[in-house]
Amino acid sequence: MPSSPPIVHARGFRIVPASSLVLGAMLFVACQDSPVAPPATRPALVASLSERGGSPSDFTFTPIDVQGAVGTQAWGINARGDIVGSYIDAAGRSHGYLLRKGEFTTIDYPGSVFTEARGIGPGGDIVGIYRNAGDNPAVDLHGFMLTKKGAFVAVPDPPHISTVAQRILPDGTILGCRHDADQMSTMRGIVVSNDGSIAELSELSEFGSMANGGTPDHRRVVGFYYPDMAVATHQEGFLIDDGEFSQLHVPGSTATQAWDMNPAGEIIGFYRTGSGATAVFHGFVLRDDQYITFDFPGATTTATRLRGINPRGDIVGTYAVGTVSHGFVATR
Repeated sequence: MPSSPPIVHARGFRIVPASSLVLGAMLFVACQDSPVAPPATRPALVASLSERGGSPSDFTFTPIDVQGAVGTQAWGINARGDIVGSYIDAAGRSHGYLLRKGEFTTIDYPGSVFTEARGIGPGGDIVGIYRNAGDNPAVDLHGFMLTKKGAFVAVPDPPHISTVAQRILPDGTILGCRHDADQMSTMRGIVVSNDGSIAELSELSEFGSMANGGTPDHRRVVGFYYPDMAVATHQEGFLIDDGEFSQLHVPGSTATQAWDMNPAGEIIGFYRTGSGATAVFHGFVLRDDQYITFDFPGATTTATRLRGINPRGDIVGTYAVGTVSHGFVATR
């Protein structure tokens, strides 16, 4: 297994002040439903790492830590290797970041008290979430897009209270969710077209859900949902393939979440074994109907969550050492 390189730090840490970025026009959207399709069968059992290509031993892992931060997460990566994520500063405030060619740029939505950058398109457009002063920190979130020209554009879904902009596809389509008074029963996965119209995932209309990733042609979308609306700790992944719904469940897990998918059809995410104090989180790669456990190497790692994958198969995510989170990128 390749050794873990030194922690990534910025050669130059450049903060972009909110006043220097143009606030774009709001996207006013209209809802429409996508076709309903029947459930399909689950993928096969977990594969042996020695039987499949692309196991963790085929990757080089590089930790990502923003200098001075008390916690860092990596959420998305594009084809040229640009990475977006979030970090917590010493005062406890969350900021988004862009990591490009070894340099970090902080991203803060103008006037916000909380920002996370969640996804980045091939051209450099970034999507994420923010929260304003006075918002309820337990449930209130607002989506945004930061264009490659430096303009912030709000991504709301009225009349719903909250919107999460999770991923942006090459044509500008945004995937995510909306919710109201809670992040479960009122949460529904959404697809925001580049003309501003919004389609909800009607395949999951009876369940709380989030759309996290998809292929450039929109024919496949992955995410997670709550199969039992009375159990907030139980999630399962899903794949909607040309309108057909499939549950994604890592065998033996107590929860599964799918977080991204590349054009080759590789799906990444994480799963949980155990529950409560005994819960352990592992990353997974789903390839050719086979699940492969994919964890950040090291005996001190206590949890791994995969969040993004690019067309080349490079993966970003978060691992924990004790209670401290660190981002990472795994490259082939």
